[in-house]
Amino acid sequence: MSLLDAIRADSAAADFLAWPGEFDPSRRYRHVEEVVLASGAALEPVAKDGAGGTYFLCGDGGEERPVLYADSEGGAAVLALGVPELVRLLLAVPWWRDCPGLTAEESAEAAEEYLEDEPGLLAERDAAAAALGLDVPSAAEALARLRERALSLGPSYVLLNAEEGNAYRPLIGT
Repeated sequence: MSLLDAIRADSAAADFLAWPGEFDPSRRYRHVEEVVLASGAALEPVAKDGAGGTYFLCGDGGEERPVLYADSEGGAAVLALGVPELVRLLLAVPWWRDCPGLTAEESAEAAEEYLEDEPGLLAERDAAAAALGLDVPSAAEALARLRERALSLGPSYVLLNAEEGNAYRPLIGT
């Protein structure tokens, strides 16, 4: 069974990844506009977030392909090399969008805010990780890997508006 299928089959994992992870593989409708990779490689939408963003697998193959996230406001970034790496990121730092510098300190501040509202969140995360058979990296490890992935894959992974050819702005800067 693929990891995406395992997520869909386990309600605890699906619920945690849908919120706070903002990754819902049961929602696979189209992105807000037609998009293509600059390289011309295939894009396969595999999940949505609650605000109209889309997660895509890039190129050909299975769940080990790079995962690109495109928000509904014209920003995009490669987040992981494969669905397992993405899910580990979302388990460790589901609030990665609240960490513009991708630092452990920012993650700790964001976690504090989330846990204030949802004190059982870490237990839910641990249950989701166990159900999927995944380890949870530290926030620092997950954010460092995210930065590396977002900045290392190069111009082939630039997302373009298919009609106008305009590039999406990078969500993660240098």
